[in-house]
Amino acid sequence: MKEITCDVVVVAAGPSGLAAAISAAENDMSVVVFEKSMNTGGAANMGMGPLGLGTSVQRKELSTVDKNKAFDMFMNYTHWRVDATLVRKYFDKSADTIDWLQDMGVEFYKASKYFPGSEPTWHIVKPESGKPGPRAAATMIKRMTERAVELGVQFYFETPGKELIKTDGKITGVIGETQDGEEIKANCKAAIICTGGFGDNAEMIKEYTGYECEKDYFGFRIPGLVGDGIKMAWNVGAGKTDVSIEMAVTLPGENVTTSIHAAFNQPNLLVNLQGERFFNEEHFENSTYAGNAINIQKDRCAFMIIDESIKRQYLKRGVDVVSMVLNQETIDGFDEHMETAISQGNPYLFVADTIEELAEKTGINCDNLLDTIDDYNDACEARDEAFGKRPEYMKPIRKGKFYAAKFFPGAYGSLGGIKINHKTEVVTQDYEVIDGLYAAGTDTCTIYGDSYMFLLPGNTMGYALNSGRMAGENASDYVNTL
Repeated sequence: MKEITCDVVVVAAGPSGLAAAISAAENDMSVVVFEKSMNTGGAANMGMGPLGLGTSVQRKELSTVDKNKAFDMFMNYTHWRVDATLVRKYFDKSADTIDWLQDMGVEFYKASKYFPGSEPTWHIVKPESGKPGPRAAATMIKRMTERAVELGVQFYFETPGKELIKTDGKITGVIGETQDGEEIKANCKAAIICTGGFGDNAEMIKEYTGYECEKDYFGFRIPGLVGDGIKMAWNVGAGKTDVSIEMAVTLPGENVTTSIHAAFNQPNLLVNLQGERFFNEEHFENSTYAGNAINIQKDRCAFMIIDESIKRQYLKRGVDVVSMVLNQETIDGFDEHMETAISQGNPYLFVADTIEELAEKTGINCDNLLDTIDDYNDACEARDEAFGKRPEYMKPIRKGKFYAAKFFPGAYGSLGGIKINHKTEVVTQDYEVIDGLYAAGTDTCTIYGDSYMFLLPGNTMGYALNSGRMAGENASDYVNTL
């Protein structure tokens, strides 16, 4: 077994791990990072940017969001069932973290809303090339990695953390294992777990959330996110938190193009398998709300339905709703893309000449669906008494062909697992601190209560970065007391 010595070991190099490593190194700690993959960033390479409150970016755009207002919004949203002190520290730090990133060379395109009802807290990273959008944050990860290397952080890639060493109640080391099976023992004074949850572990998802992957749940499965850091912490006595998923709504299947997504992620008729409406479709752009509503339907699924007339309107004038994530304004090529996806076996997309045929193909109760469409069409000419959807989004379903897409709950990943206090110290089930052990990011993220707070977008990456910074700073303070 190879042995090395340092002050702090960080397990994983996603946004929380990089933030922790950089912060510890900035506080004159020698830092080793064990990272399972060949590069840094993890799921953040798919993202767009973090939350910030009262930032320099917002001030330039005259769109500052007051952190006190945001804190009240957040805590009221969660009914105060989360660690208010941890949330407050995260929010208070968020503006400085944006400056901290800018000092590394990270540029931000703008502070954005996710959809019209949300606040402009999402600091979209300006990528090195191309239009800002999904994966823009990969440029931020690159700048952070460069900063870590500049500070002397030592990375061991393709070397996941395997085991924490606990001596006399304190963490004194971490064992990593290389791709070749060689073990590396890193003797240290503090360790920080930042492994990003278990979104790629179907067994843990079923055990701790009750969902079955590819059946009633279609989440992002980032390779390598299997809960190893959580298990490492549990094995040395860390307390267990409630575990949830970062709920979103998902249209699964192969060959789902942007034009298909654009056509169906709209405020049109949404029904369950009983053929009944259950949701105000104008809120479909809030993926958490839509996912929650679908989650309690039969078989955890629902169908968005449009007709030939709606399709032609979208082809001629563009779609009704465009978001920062789904910024496709047209559905050019829709017919060809639907035909290709269905012919190649996508079981979640449907085309039919009649409503009866659509019901047969989808499994929706036909009699109820016909009644629902009649009622809905009447409401389009008067008002939506069922849910109060705005008139501009009330488009009747009358003319074949008819098109449907089957949606399910999804998630960006798991949330929680390791119990921490507001200092990011890992604690036991009885809230006793495990000396020298810290954790940050998704492995610890229980601040949302039962639903992701999309009204303040950028929260997950924001929490990862800020809790990582806090963990790096607090671990450094701890080491300095030894």
